[in-house]
Amino acid sequence: MPITDWPAAERPREKLLSRGARALSDAELLAVIIGGGSRGRSAVDVARELLGRFGGLRELLESDAEVLCATPGLGTARCAGLKACLELGQRYLEARLRRGDALGSPGDTRRFLEARLRGYAHEVFACLFLDARNRVISFDEMFHGTIDGASVHPREVVRRALERNAAGLIVAHNHPSGVAEPSRADRALTRRLQEAVALVDVRLLDHFVVGDGEVVSFAERGWL
Repeated sequence: MPITDWPAAERPREKLLSRGARALSDAELLAVIIGGGSRGRSAVDVARELLGRFGGLRELLESDAEVLCATPGLGTARCAGLKACLELGQRYLEARLRRGDALGSPGDTRRFLEARLRGYAHEVFACLFLDARNRVISFDEMFHGTIDGASVHPREVVRRALERNAAGLIVAHNHPSGVAEPSRADRALTRRLQEAVALVDVRLLDHFVVGDGEVVSFAERGWL
């Protein structure tokens, strides 16, 4: 039965507008984005099949674009829509850090860094540059590496901090293995970075390690 024949209160779009997005299941939200079904299947049916095929919402959204586009029930337009939704969500989290106020919510910072770095299959080292009032100046992905490491050059971090006229710095990197526990190399690098940026009067406020469902903060561990 097509969704247009469903009771109004059960149609995903009408349900979203009347009760809010949180009232919808993952499949119903996907159905709104997909926009229509195929071959006698409703958009919700297609969405449920996609979630089952990929193993969940995160796995679906983070899949390679070529794989998504080739998946039955999607195609180029729908694949582009899913990737656009994911990017909008990430930019929304970034916008919460760029409202012009001092960086006041560790939770916002953690969620943003997790959203930005968790999906990479290789290691990425990034920097949040802050002004003297802890407002975000920029978020820069500085170094890209392999599945088990990235070469980080403190000199380049210092140079970028000076270019941004930063007074504070938060660094982060992901562990593609999914295990967020910092290594000895991570701790040694953090000490080198702290010493390097201090020479130009920039404070290293935190170092986050992003794993699969967990983010470790050096500041919370008392290591900074």
